[in-house]
Amino acid sequence: MTKRNRIIFHLDMNSFYASVEQAHNPSLKGKPIAVAGNPKERRGILVTCSYEARARGIYTTMSVWEAKRKCPELILLPPNFESYRAASKAMFDILRSYTPMVEPVSIDEGYIDLTDVDIQDDAVAFAKSIQQRILRELDLPCSIGIAPNKFLAKTASNMKKPMGITVLRKREVSQQLWHLPVIEMHGVGESTSKKLESLGIITIGNIASANPEILKSKLGKAGARLYNRSHGIDDREVNPESIFETKSVGNSTTLPYDETNMDELQKVLRRLSGKVASRLESKNLAGRSITIHIRDASWKNKTRSKTVTNRLFKEDEIFQLAFQLFESAWDSEPIRLLGVTVNNVFDKGESVEQLSIFNYEEHAKEEPILKLVEQLQTKFGAGIIKRGIKLDKKPSFESKTSFSKDFLDDHER
Repeated sequence: MTKRNRIIFHLDMNSFYASVEQAHNPSLKGKPIAVAGNPKERRGILVTCSYEARARGIYTTMSVWEAKRKCPELILLPPNFESYRAASKAMFDILRSYTPMVEPVSIDEGYIDLTDVDIQDDAVAFAKSIQQRILRELDLPCSIGIAPNKFLAKTASNMKKPMGITVLRKREVSQQLWHLPVIEMHGVGESTSKKLESLGIITIGNIASANPEILKSKLGKAGARLYNRSHGIDDREVNPESIFETKSVGNSTTLPYDETNMDELQKVLRRLSGKVASRLESKNLAGRSITIHIRDASWKNKTRSKTVTNRLFKEDEIFQLAFQLFESAWDSEPIRLLGVTVNNVFDKGESVEQLSIFNYEEHAKEEPILKLVEQLQTKFGAGIIKRGIKLDKKPSFESKTSFSKDFLDDHER
C-alpha cells in the first residue's frame, strides 16, 4: 500500500486579540485599535493592534505614548483574557470537528494533520471552508498555510495576511525562501541570526548550501535542524497530546519612575523572582540558566546571564542569582525597567538534582525517606518505588500561552 503524502495545515489567527475585541464590539471594526497592557501608564506596551492601526505605522510592542503620538485616533483597550481564552477554545473546537489530529502551539495558532481526512483532493478549497466557518461562527479572520510538513505550513501561513491561504511545496523552497535573510526563517531568532552571520551565512539559501557538519559544530542540533528545514525537510508529527512548548519563563516590569535606590531595586527583583518561581511551579518546570534585563533611563539595554548545575525553580535561588547578576551589571544609572527570566526549562520530574548550598537542608530532611526507599529497592528491585512527580496536565486554555503567557502577565498589575 502506497503511503499517502502528508497534508498539514497551520492556522494562524489574524491580529487575534484585536479581532476578538472587534468581534465583541462591531463599532470598532474598520478603526485603528490596540490592546495595551496598561494604557494609562507609561509602562503600557501594545500587545497587539488591528490591521487598520498597522496601516498607520503602529506595531506590537510599541509603547503607548509613542503609538498615541503617531496615531492620535488610536483606540486603546485593556486586555480581556477571559474573552481571548473563550475565543481560542471555540476556534480549536471547530478544528477538532474535522479531525482529532490538532496540535495547539499557542492561544491563536495550531497545526492540523489532514492526511487521513477525505478533502476531495482539494486542500485549498478545504482550507477555505475552514477559514470561512471560523469567520462566520466566530467573526474572526485567520490565515492558513498548507504544506507536507509543519515547518513549511508555518512558513506558508505567514505569507498572506489577513485571510490568506498559501500552499508551499517542498520543491518550491529554493524559489520562495532561499533569497530571504536568515532572520525570516521560522526558528531563527536574533542570537542565532548573529551566529550565522558571523559564519558568512546571510540568507536561507546560504544555510542550504553550507556544510552541515560545520553548522552542527557551531550550533549543535539546531544547526542540523536549520540545514534540513532550509531544504524543506521536517519530520515532526502533529501531536494532539502536546502542551504548548515553553523554553523560558520570565517577568519584567517598567518602574513608575526612574529608580536609583538599591533597596527598592532589590525589592523589585525579589518580586519578579517570586512571580517567575510561581509560574515555574504552576507548570512543574525548572531551568538551567537565568538572565536579568536592565533598561536605564536612556533606554540603553543590558543583560547578564548565568548557567547553573542544579535545577533552578525556587524563589530564593532565583532571587539570589538575579541579584548577584544585577550587582555585577549595574553602573548606578537610573533604572527604568527590570526583568528576570529562567531559561532552558524542562519538566522537573525528568532530572536529578545535585546538592547545593541552597537545597542541602531540604535534602537532609528527606534523608530518612531516602533510606527507606533504598531498602525497598534493595529488597524488591530498583523499579519498585520512585520519587513522585506531578502528572502532566491536559492542555488547558485557562493558562496563557505563547506570546501572551508571560508577556501579558507582566501588565496585569
